[in-house]
Amino acid sequence: MPASNSLSKPPRAPGLRADATLIGLVGLAHGISHFSQLLLAPLFPWLKDAFGVGYQELGFVLTVFFVVSCAVQAMSGFVVDRFSPRPVLYAGLAMLAGGAFLYASAQSYWMLLAGAVVGGIGNGVFHPVDYTLFNRRVAPTRLGHAYSVHGITGSLGWALAPAFVVPLAVAFSWRVALLSAGVLALAVLAVLVWQGGHLVLTRQEVQKATGQGANAPSAAVAGGLDFLRIPAVWMCFAFFFFYAAATSAVQAFAPEAARQLHDVPVAMAAVCLTIYMVCSAGGMVLGGFMAADPQRCERIVGAGFAVGACMALAMAYLQMPAVMVPVLFGLMGFATGTAGPSRDLLVKRSTPENATGRVYGVVYAGLDIGQAVAPLVFGLLMDRGQLRGVLVGLAVVQGVLIASAFNVRRARRTALVARLT
Repeated sequence: MPASNSLSKPPRAPGLRADATLIGLVGLAHGISHFSQLLLAPLFPWLKDAFGVGYQELGFVLTVFFVVSCAVQAMSGFVVDRFSPRPVLYAGLAMLAGGAFLYASAQSYWMLLAGAVVGGIGNGVFHPVDYTLFNRRVAPTRLGHAYSVHGITGSLGWALAPAFVVPLAVAFSWRVALLSAGVLALAVLAVLVWQGGHLVLTRQEVQKATGQGANAPSAAVAGGLDFLRIPAVWMCFAFFFFYAAATSAVQAFAPEAARQLHDVPVAMAAVCLTIYMVCSAGGMVLGGFMAADPQRCERIVGAGFAVGACMALAMAYLQMPAVMVPVLFGLMGFATGTAGPSRDLLVKRSTPENATGRVYGVVYAGLDIGQAVAPLVFGLLMDRGQLRGVLVGLAVVQGVLIASAFNVRRARRTALVARLT
């Protein structure tokens, strides 16, 4: 009888130390995921000569990476919900390391593509795993901070990749650089295995995630694919598609467009993306506190991207000294960074309790699709000399993000009203 009573009691709220450890481990793994996404791009000058291919062929390697990642991301959510996030996370890190080792040992262009497939498989597991662990194990009052750290480590992973591989390529070779990247991924995997006890779901958490036991969900969301009937899920998917498009525009095209429009020195333009990423990380820290009240997450997202759109339009149409361009990129990064934790709360509030991995897998697949499609559109604008068009297009996409955030809330409220009636 006492054992039965103990099982019926709700699990105690996790302590601050346990939450901080889990958040740190997940953030470390997420940083390596973003790090692996940008391994090849800084090495294109070396790879172009080594394999006798052009930038278009090398760009296709990245397209393969993100297409595979998109497919795996949608499917891995089912695996996470059915089994457990920890082994899926271990497999993802191992595959990222394997992809880097394949890049490093490649003797032909086709081996680069094989490395992209392996790396893409590894990259596809992280969002379903990460958010399942956060939503199941972190105290609700600290979720905003968890999402904040998650976004910051992703940005730092992007920033680390070129700083890591380029000096090694210059000092030794591109093969040594990629081999070292694979070793780094394995080192992170070793840390997570060492601290693996923090990544295990309790029996109650597993039952809640799989729809078993006393907390079993209603039939409306109990089926494996029934969650796809929830309109808010697809609104979130659309939101992340456009979010990825905006991120891709900033990473690849907006700094160069602004440089040509305002005669910015090349050296100064090169730091625009770094300033944007650093300020975005700072904005995410503030955004973690702002997201303490989930009821205002749509307004935070709307305000952040409204400021970002204004900065893009200012660079498109206002005359300004060159020194102001990095400042505006910094302001844009900080404003949109504050929206990051609230962005993730949008998804959590639209997710059935028993479908966390599946929903995050489908929703975050929008990121990979957006990153695959956006360069085609913004690259075409650049090729045609439509420099203002790039910045205006960035502003338009950010405007769509504002509308998408409020559409998610509207869809969620409509579904709630329908269940109550």
